[in-house]
Amino acid sequence: MTLKTRCITLLCLGLFQIGLAQTPVKIKKNSSEKVVKIDKKEFGILPDGTKAELFTLRNSRGMEAQITNYGGIITSLTAPDKNGKYENITLGCETLNDYLKGVPFFGALIGRFGNRIAKGKFTLEGKEYTLAKNNGPNALHGGKKGFDKVLWKATPLNGEEPQLKLNYTSVDGEEGYPGNLNIEVIYTLKKDNSLQINYKATTDKTTVVNLTNHTYFNLTANVNKEILDHEVTILADKLVPVDRTLIPTGELTAVTGTPFDFLTAHKIGERINDANDLQIKYGKGYDHCWVFTDSSNKLKKVALVYEATTGRKMEVFTTEPAIQFYSGNFLDGSAITKGGIPAKFRSGFCLETQHYPDSPNKPNFPSTVLKPGETYQTTTIYKFSVK
Repeated sequence: MTLKTRCITLLCLGLFQIGLAQTPVKIKKNSSEKVVKIDKKEFGILPDGTKAELFTLRNSRGMEAQITNYGGIITSLTAPDKNGKYENITLGCETLNDYLKGVPFFGALIGRFGNRIAKGKFTLEGKEYTLAKNNGPNALHGGKKGFDKVLWKATPLNGEEPQLKLNYTSVDGEEGYPGNLNIEVIYTLKKDNSLQINYKATTDKTTVVNLTNHTYFNLTANVNKEILDHEVTILADKLVPVDRTLIPTGELTAVTGTPFDFLTAHKIGERINDANDLQIKYGKGYDHCWVFTDSSNKLKKVALVYEATTGRKMEVFTTEPAIQFYSGNFLDGSAITKGGIPAKFRSGFCLETQHYPDSPNKPNFPSTVLKPGETYQTTTIYKFSVK
C-alpha cells in the first residue's frame, strides 16, 4: 500500500468513525421527539347504518381528549388536579345511543350559526331566509339538525401534538341556510395541557357563519356537584342584553355595578339568583353574551375559571369578539352522563367563544356574513393548569 493510498484509507476510516460517533446523537434527538398516537375505535351505528368513530388524543403529560366524528363532540377531556390526578372535567355520554336520545349539545360543534336567531328568519342581499324554530319562537345552534348531529369526515394526525381534523360540507339550503359551506375544524391537544380548536370555512354563495363549541365543564370532575363555587373572570366590559326569549335588544350595556361584572373574579353562585336583575330573570341565571374589552381578532386571553377544592384552573383564549357564558340553568336531569349520572340543574357551565347572537338581524353588530372568495377562520384555546 502506497503512502498516498494509506492516507486516503485512514482519512475515510476517520470520517466513517466520526459518522458513527455522530449517529447516536441523531438517534437520541429523534427519540426525544415523542410521537403521541391517536387511538380509534367504533363508537356506534347511526339510524342510516353509518358508523361513528371515537378518537382518543393523548399528550406527553398524560392529558386525554376523546372526540367522536358524530357532531365533532368532545365526549371527555381530562385535566390534572393539585395532586396531579387527571380526571374528566366535562359532561359527556358513554355511548352514541345516549347522544341520539337527545342531549343539550354536550361537547358539540355548533353551526352554521351558534346561539339564537330571532323568529328563525334573516334577510341577506335582499332575500329572506327561513330557519327551523327549535327554541321557542327562535332558531338555535344551527337548527333541528345542526352540525352537532351530522357525521364529520375525520382524519387523525399523529405527532408530538396529536390533532384530529374534521371536515363537513353543509349543502345549499341545509336547515334553511344559503350556500355550500365547506368546513374544517382541527382539534389539537397541546404539550402545555391545552386543547386548541381551529375553525375554517368557505362558501360558494353569500351566507352567515358563527361556529363554536358547546362543551359543559365542571372542574370538580364530579357531575353530582353544582358549579356555583367555581370562580370566574371574564375580561369583558359590556353585555349583550336580551328580551324574555333571549334575543338581543340590539344595544350593549356596561357590566359595571351589575351581576354580570366578572372583570374581577366572582363565584358563579354569588349573584346568580339576583331577583332584582331583569337579565338574570330572563336567563334563569347566566345565559348571556359578553363583549370583550379587547374585541380585536387577535388571539387574546378572555376568561379564567378556578375551582378551589381541586386547584384546577382553566384559561380561555380566542380570536372571537365575544363569549356566551351559560351556567346550566336548563339542565334538568333528563340527560345521562358517563357513569349513569344525570346532568342536573347547574352541574356544568359553558364558555362558548363566538360572535353576538342574532347578528344577521342586527346591522350594528359585528358582521357574520361570509362571501365567496373569503375564508372564515377563528381559533379558541382552553388551557388547563393548577393553582
